[in-house]
Amino acid sequence: VQLQASGGGSVQPGGSLRLSCEASGFTFSEYWMYWIRQAPGKEVEWVSAINTAGSTTNIADSVKGRFTISRDNAKNTLYLQMNRLKPDDTALYYCAGDRTPFRRARYQYRGQGTQVTVSS
Repeated sequence: VQLQASGGGSVQPGGSLRLSCEASGFTFSEYWMYWIRQAPGKEVEWVSAINTAGSTTNIADSVKGRFTISRDNAKNTLYLQMNRLKPDDTALYYCAGDRTPFRRARYQYRGQGTQVTVSS
């Protein structure tokens, strides 16, 4: 199983990034997918979730209205569009997968992260 996140980088406050997560080794379309993040010295924070069909999404209050989760099952890829980024969004972002809906921790699969740094 592989979950390869990409698209991170350094941006100024107010900027945008689009994260991608390419999945392989499992039936992507059968799994709820999640984005989570971890800032230096802080606990892992759940960011967003999307159901198998991509028709239901959940987003953390801290990023609501700025981040959008989506998926393309034909491409086995999960996305996170991040707009109006703030310094508090600086973290290592991970994608994760689990058969359980609305999961907030301890995912069946979790990939390596991609770093997002928001700084002026």
